[in-house]
Formats: sequence, C-alpha cells, structure tokens
Amino acid sequence: MDWGVIAKYEDLLVRCLFNTILLTVVATICGTILGLFIGLGKMSKNPLWKVPSSVYVELFRGTPMFVQILLIHFAFIPSIWNAVFPDAEIPGPLFSGFVALSLNAAAYIAEIFRAGIQSIDPGQMEAARSLGMKTSLAMRLIVLPQAFLRMLPALGNEFIALLKDSSLLAVIATEELGYFAFSVAKNTFERYPPYLTTAAIYLVLTLFLSRVVVRGLERRFSPK
Repeated sequence: MDWGVIAKYEDLLVRCLFNTILLTVVATICGTILGLFIGLGKMSKNPLWKVPSSVYVELFRGTPMFVQILLIHFAFIPSIWNAVFPDAEIPGPLFSGFVALSLNAAAYIAEIFRAGIQSIDPGQMEAARSLGMKTSLAMRLIVLPQAFLRMLPALGNEFIALLKDSSLLAVIATEELGYFAFSVAKNTFERYPPYLTTAAIYLVLTLFLSRVVVRGLERRFSPK
C-alpha cells in the first residue's frame, strides 16, 4: 500500500471535503425550509395542499436516492434549464447535487416536522386561538418552538444521513469525498489508502456532528 497517493492528491481531497460539507449544510437548510411547508401541507385539511404534499413525500421516500440523482442530473435539470434558459449553459454536477440532496431531505424532514407538531397537545393551539391569536402566529410562537425541541434528535440523524448519502453523488462526477476515493483508486490502482481515508473522514465528521453539534444543540435548547 502506498499512502503517499493521499498527499499526491491532497488538493483534490481538500476540495472534495469542502464540497461534501457545503453540500450537506446547504441541502439541510434548503430541505428544512421546504420540509416545513410540505409537513404543514400534509396536515392541512385542504386537499390542494394535502394531496401534493403527501405524494411528494411518498415519491421521494419510496424511490432510491441513487435513481433520483440520475433523473435530476441527466433528465430534469437539462430539460427545465433548456426550457427556461435556452441559451445558457446547463449547470454542472455540483448544482445537481444540491438539488437532489435538498429535495430528498425535504421529504424526510417533512415527516419529522409533521410528527413533532402533532406531538404537541392540540389544546395549546386552541388556547392560543381563544386568546385571539391567528393560527399562523400561534404555530410560529407556541407550537413550533416546543416541537423543535422534540425534533432535534431526528433532525440530527437526518443531517448525518445526508452527509453519508452525499457520497452517492460520485455517480454524476460531483467532486465530493466519494468521488475522491473513486478517482484516486482508478488513477493509481491503490485501493486501501483512498477508500480507508475516505471512510475515516466520514467517521470523524459523523462523530463530530452527533457528539458535538447535535448534543450541543440539545443542551442549548433543552428546558432548564
């Protein structure tokens, strides 16, 4: 085994590590925002909101992310981009990665929001409404803050899962850690150094997220 290949491809490793973290953070933020609206849509009594939201969740949770990535990168984005911007260059795989991870995360986070909101006693919403508060205001000031505390562990797990799932983007040549391992192994015929290095980096990142970030947030927002 020649561990010197890692130093030889150090620039690629740093770039792929940065992209992996960026993809995960951006996808989590976008997925959380979109997931909140989809989760509220699933709880809506209006079928115009409830049906599309339910279909979205079942579609993305019921199909492999691998297939979603291929469809988004090779079919949806080129078709939509050419229709909206006919003279513009189609975005690269990094953009497709952001879209694929965000849309997939939104489906799972929507269920987390739905379960968290429904775990709050409905009487609190009724009490707020009886005091003259609008439903949206009561949801934002009373229900969501309490639900967020209960959702933190599940949101943390989804964040970690998203980090690991980003390795699937190597199939469309997105420069992330999975792409680094595959490229170095292919170019140097060294198998253990790139794959073990990549696995170790993922392990460090997931341990940091679970032991430091998630637990830190739980302690920060837990009731005193």
